[in-house]
Amino acid sequence: MNMRPLPCVLVLLVAGSWLVGLAPGAAPTKATLIGDIRLEDGAVLVGQVVTPENAPMQGVEVSLVNGKQTLGTAKTNAKGYFAFRGLKNGVYQVAVGQDQMAYRVWSKETAPPSAHPGARIVVGKDVVRGQYAEGHFLKAALSNPFVVGGLVATAVAVPIVIHNSHDEPASP
Repeated sequence: MNMRPLPCVLVLLVAGSWLVGLAPGAAPTKATLIGDIRLEDGAVLVGQVVTPENAPMQGVEVSLVNGKQTLGTAKTNAKGYFAFRGLKNGVYQVAVGQDQMAYRVWSKETAPPSAHPGARIVVGKDVVRGQYAEGHFLKAALSNPFVVGGLVATAVAVPIVIHNSHDEPASP
């Protein structure tokens, strides 16, 4: 088989870019999401801590943080609920253990229609930050635009390279 140098380089570049997207050490590029929460009457932020199976977690310590300052702590009740009172509109972090979730907090009057009535925090063995959870690698890889682009480029480039690599018959 006699291949031209340009198609070989093209195949190597496409395959290389595809493999880089699937590299085991590649960190996810997902930006930190901030949820919108509508405060209850009395400027109260309500939330619930649950397991991945949606079971409420009792006695979990929850901290409310603004920047680097901890504004307060609370423990969840038997149904996993916690509350922080006297808040103003702004951005706060709710910390459970080492995990922190950021929320934009709104009064009822100023909250956008998409604001949730409270924070829902899922903690447990299946929640993995900064890594792919076991069994979710393929789903995470296929949601990466570079991986999808590499697959599409490979699907286009390989047939072209194969077609162009066949020796042309000599003319009589």
